Amino acid sequence: MENSIKLKTNVKCAACVATIKPAMDSLPAEHWEVDLKSPDRILTVQGNVDTETIKKALEKSGYKGESI
Repeated sequence: MENSIKLKTNVKCAACVATIKPAMDSLPAEHWEVDLKSPDRILTVQGNVDTETIKKALEKSGYKGESI
């Protein structure tokens, strides 16, 4: 079952997005993106992946995600 998960992150810029890219690309997600225009830097992940797995991938890259 595909779902869409949104997390508030501390990803600040395009270089930060590049840093998390390997971890995010390794997830069983169909698509992911960070809205850098949002003050909360919302990470949206679509696919068959759970919130905790996404948070762990972010933490592995040195960032944090918070459920919203």
